[in-house]
Amino acid sequence: MSSGSGYDAYEGASELLRALSAPIRLAIVSQLAGGERCVHELVDTLGVTQPLVSQHLRVLRGAGVVRGSRRGREIAYSLVDEHVAHIVADAVSHAGEEPRGGTQRTGAPS
Repeated sequence: MSSGSGYDAYEGASELLRALSAPIRLAIVSQLAGGERCVHELVDTLGVTQPLVSQHLRVLRGAGVVRGSRRGREIAYSLVDEHVAHIVADAVSHAGEEPRGGTQRTGAPS
């Protein structure tokens, strides 16, 4: 590939996909697609511990996927860009599809 702005877009997309690479982060993005949430709301909905949710929110914040805003004593998290919610929804939908034509999905192109 040649260097330049086109390649930069691939680099950015790669960083985004890396940030989304954990199932819990996909679940967090899916929850935030419905509106802002505080950590305790994500803990209750996802059924995982607060430190785990906080750790994954840090990764998502670092990647520019979510932002936090103070809501009293809590921080409410929301998506920076709704496009990410669509990417996650499409990926989850695709993963749940039955393989077509009787072929098995192996991860490698056929």
